[in-house]
Amino acid sequence: MKKLWEGSDVFKSKSNLQAYSIWLEKHYNLKFNTYEDLWQWSTNHIEDFWESIWHYFKITSYAPYSKVVSSHNMPNCRWFEGATLNYAEHIFKASKPKETAIYFSNERGLKQNISWQELEDKVAAMATYLKSLGVIKGDRVVACLPNVPEATVGFLAVNALGAIWSSTSPDFGTESIVNRFAQIKPKVLITVDGYSYNGKPYDKTDVVKAVVAKLPTLKKIILLPYLNKDASSNFSDEYVNIHSIFKKDTAVLKFEPVDFNHPMWVLYSSGTTGLPKAIVHSHGGILLEHYKYMAFHNDVHDGERYFWFTTTGWMMWNFLQSALLMGASILLYDGSPTYPKFDTLWKYSSDLKVNHFGTSAPYLVANMKKQTHPKSKYDLSSIRSISSTGAPLPSEAFDYVYESVKTNVWLASMAGGTDVCTAFVGGSPLHAVHSGEIQCRALGVSLFALDSKGLPVENELGEMVIDKPMPSMPIYFWNDENNAKYKASYFEDYPGKWRHGDFIKINSKTKGLVIYGRSDATLNRHGIRIGTSEIYSAVHKVEGIEDALIINLELDEGKHYMPLFVKLKPNFKLTEDLKLNINQQLKSDYSPRHVPDEIIEVADIPYTISGKKMEAPIKKIMLKMPIETSINMDAMRNPESVQFFIEFAKRI
Repeated sequence: MKKLWEGSDVFKSKSNLQAYSIWLEKHYNLKFNTYEDLWQWSTNHIEDFWESIWHYFKITSYAPYSKVVSSHNMPNCRWFEGATLNYAEHIFKASKPKETAIYFSNERGLKQNISWQELEDKVAAMATYLKSLGVIKGDRVVACLPNVPEATVGFLAVNALGAIWSSTSPDFGTESIVNRFAQIKPKVLITVDGYSYNGKPYDKTDVVKAVVAKLPTLKKIILLPYLNKDASSNFSDEYVNIHSIFKKDTAVLKFEPVDFNHPMWVLYSSGTTGLPKAIVHSHGGILLEHYKYMAFHNDVHDGERYFWFTTTGWMMWNFLQSALLMGASILLYDGSPTYPKFDTLWKYSSDLKVNHFGTSAPYLVANMKKQTHPKSKYDLSSIRSISSTGAPLPSEAFDYVYESVKTNVWLASMAGGTDVCTAFVGGSPLHAVHSGEIQCRALGVSLFALDSKGLPVENELGEMVIDKPMPSMPIYFWNDENNAKYKASYFEDYPGKWRHGDFIKINSKTKGLVIYGRSDATLNRHGIRIGTSEIYSAVHKVEGIEDALIINLELDEGKHYMPLFVKLKPNFKLTEDLKLNINQQLKSDYSPRHVPDEIIEVADIPYTISGKKMEAPIKKIMLKMPIETSINMDAMRNPESVQFFIEFAKRI
């Protein structure tokens, strides 16, 4: 592996990770010569490690915990039982009243700086208003908002009350939003009238009204007039203008202590086998994990500026908020990353002197293909780190960053998921960066690559598996009796171990990792996970479609190929008009990302005897893996259907 960068001695000595190592030696009499030794201790002694995180970050608790973790048996273990705390309170422990907490910009040119004092005042006003509506601990408040300061304010207010937050982006279609929010029966919706993207306005008035009509548990709708400042006139009196809430006399912000394992927010899976799974994380689990990751693996320091390009529908929005824990300012941007110019975000970073630049791997790949050269055009001297996630970052993109963006920068590729709202593997300020490799396994993450026999391997492809619990693992899925869906999602293949669904390879020399894409049927479309069930739901509305199968292939050089295979009803032909109808239905119901690269007619769709569509085996065949290990013909209802895909794979 080609070494691209390594931090100077000064860079390493000033890192939070180095400070933590010194602290461990002083307080625990533990000395580690290498990061690998530290990682090994953190995973061999998870109780000691997570208790050290509690003490190192001086967690404020209103009751003592009885035990660090109840057991190592996933998913039934509970962390720090007895402790009561509040995530939002820890955000404001880092407050510096007169300094800027949030820098906001959008593609229409709107700019807004919000001080810590203003943020606290707005959160207090929102919390007071929600409380007046009867919102109490455990109630759900949902938001369909762009990446705007009001989303952060709403989240922190809901969190301060001990209520449960959930958000999605307004570019989702009606069904996509309802399929998520209806599951958790929200009491309040915070929403927007519309937004702009790539220079085009999107009025969402009709979508908002359709969503509200399908959420009967709502007591109040809070509206942010965003696309049109006079938007309130298009809505009934049951919608309250968010600005009227902020104009009221500010109350003192108070924090409701909740159990360490109390629900904090609900995130959503992509919905591969039905409705998106509603994933619930705990206050305490997320608090400890985000302190750990922001400090040690992103190396965020007090007073720095932390940017991640995201929407409120991606877990990275939730992750972004936690930079506030470190006393950093968060930078929010709403709009297209390539409008009005392709290099808009690099100009933005130069203008605002960003210290940590976060994005998706497809964005960096797109810059590489466009042959942009930001370092010759902009002053990026303030950027210490560039982080990438959402999809594997190819080695060519690593090389591009150092050649065309910045030579002396820490490129931290990372990978985790909505499932844990963090990264299992990611950056280390103490490691060198090698082309194509993620630097390390994160502290406290007992992760291995397992071969087909379930044995740990290095230098060869294996399943990414975590064999010990983490505090940020879900406490449960919403409406999941006996944890049935939870267990089926992660623990069926390796009982007692978390199978994440990625193919990985661990380098025995560098201990770096390469991720080779999804090993399950979830579609990873340019860094955005899409559930196959969403595709099928839309496609089956199109006249003439009897059945369908969708896969997405992560190919070399960051390329993606997502073909849709359709079985037609008798007397129908796959005409250009029918293809157009399919694509329009997908766009209407969901988003342009759901539109396939190609639509292909097949005689039949492969199924198991028990009636399960065989997406993952077909994906393996398309990736040219051995047929005998990719698919079990004896378990098939229609084994003859596979031959088409075997032949089709030869043309890829």
